[in-house]
Amino acid sequence: MLLELIVENYAVVERLRIRFQQGMHVLSGETGSGKSILVGAFGLLLGARASAEIVRTGCDRARVAGIFELPETKAVTAVLESLGIATEAGELLLEREILANGKSRAFASGRPVTLAVLKTLSSLVGDIHGQHDQQRLFDHTEQLAMLDEFAAQQKLMEDVADDFAAWKSACITLEELDRSEQERLRMADLWTHQVREIEGVGPKAGEDEALRRERNVLANLAKLEENARAAIDLLYESETAAVASMGRAKRHLEALGRIDTELEGLAGQLKSADELVTEVVRTLEHYLGRLEAEPGKLDLVEARLLSIEKLKRKYGTTIEEVAAFLEATRQQLSFAENAEAKRVELKDAVDACAAKFRRTAAQLSAARKEAAAKLEKKVEAELGALAMERTRFRVVLSECPWSETGFDGAEFLLAPNAGEEPKPLDRIASGGELSRVALALKAAAVGSTKSASNKRTLVFDEVDAGIGGMAAESVGRRLKRISQANQVLCVTHLAQIAGFADHHYVVGKAEVKGRTVASVEPLTGEARTREIGRMLSGQLTPEALRHAEQLLKTGGA
Repeated sequence: MLLELIVENYAVVERLRIRFQQGMHVLSGETGSGKSILVGAFGLLLGARASAEIVRTGCDRARVAGIFELPETKAVTAVLESLGIATEAGELLLEREILANGKSRAFASGRPVTLAVLKTLSSLVGDIHGQHDQQRLFDHTEQLAMLDEFAAQQKLMEDVADDFAAWKSACITLEELDRSEQERLRMADLWTHQVREIEGVGPKAGEDEALRRERNVLANLAKLEENARAAIDLLYESETAAVASMGRAKRHLEALGRIDTELEGLAGQLKSADELVTEVVRTLEHYLGRLEAEPGKLDLVEARLLSIEKLKRKYGTTIEEVAAFLEATRQQLSFAENAEAKRVELKDAVDACAAKFRRTAAQLSAARKEAAAKLEKKVEAELGALAMERTRFRVVLSECPWSETGFDGAEFLLAPNAGEEPKPLDRIASGGELSRVALALKAAAVGSTKSASNKRTLVFDEVDAGIGGMAAESVGRRLKRISQANQVLCVTHLAQIAGFADHHYVVGKAEVKGRTVASVEPLTGEARTREIGRMLSGQLTPEALRHAEQLLKTGGA
């Protein structure tokens, strides 16, 4: 529901700020006063094309903004989440800026968006019905949506959409499997070679570091043996070895201890050092025993290291990465080897999803056929009250390619005159007739006990074209009824329609400082009676005012 409309520097509008409420709103005024300008401004918020001509002369840009109240329904929430748009306290701000060079920018909740996003949002906020805004009625997709609105099978439609999504996903997975099968078969030979190459080497974690240490030892055996034997000689075997020297020193310390008890412990401390040297010598001798050269061992270590480094150059910088690559390649090879079994499994899944979709879509199709018969009768009854008494309206359902809406296509046919075969709307209906067909469809939907409103803003631009008298009163009554479930904005020249409005605005033009400026004023009380009188006769005669008062009473004002 539109709460507020702000228009700045748009055509002859300098600045307007109009607040709206629930119910039926009427915009009236003299021909050329600018009523349709407001409809055009509203259309910009729904994603209509814009041009530089609408920018007020002397201004660098025009701006239109609308604040809408949105219902907190699952469908509305899903659309907003898919577009990444947030609302504040259930209110959505839409804006359009049109620059003097013809470029335009759009915003939703302060965030830049494309016109495509605005058009998507328009399904939530409202639409326009007028002599030049009837393309929606020609669109078969929209016609199906109107039938679904009347049928009110929301749960069934959600089930169909879910089943279609599941079937489509299964089909895509199967197509990807088939499309990549040849590539997988070609890659299987490479994967097999890679697995065999890595498994043939079989590197263990940390093995490369251990091999490098072993290679360093084997390459320096002579130096290791030379240094170990020199250390043993200096510590134990030579005449001047450390052990012999410490033995002699120990005897001298023991003699000192026998003379001076203060030095008794020194000999014992030297004994500990002697034991430590002896342990070092024993370790070195054991080490020398293991240093016996193995012919060809160094070559084997070098070859092993070379194999591991080759794997690391091809499959990872570390042995751990090579192992991870091996595991991933095994899985790919396993998938390739079991592709046919997987394909059978996926084919079964596609068939199961298709069968489920077919059952659910058939239920929806049956509900649509039942609703179509009822809609035909209701629309014909509504058209009869709108001066199209002999018009026949038909809803033709046909089988179409599967989609999230099922497998039905819908087309509205019309026969305005007796004896004619019903034909598509775009081939037979005039602009005024289309406006009344749109009104009849909306009235039929609102009249349905199943119909659930989402309080959208419906704009009817001169829906009264070519009618008058009782037909005009019928239009007013239907607009009034539609406004019980939706917010209605109606541009009209007919007092019979204006009399039914809950809120009446008059659009006018005035010259201010040499420039034409449009204005919009809410009317109440006597001012509204006078405007209704003007619409009736063009002159404010006592008879016109009395007739206006009677119209307002009839309309419930």
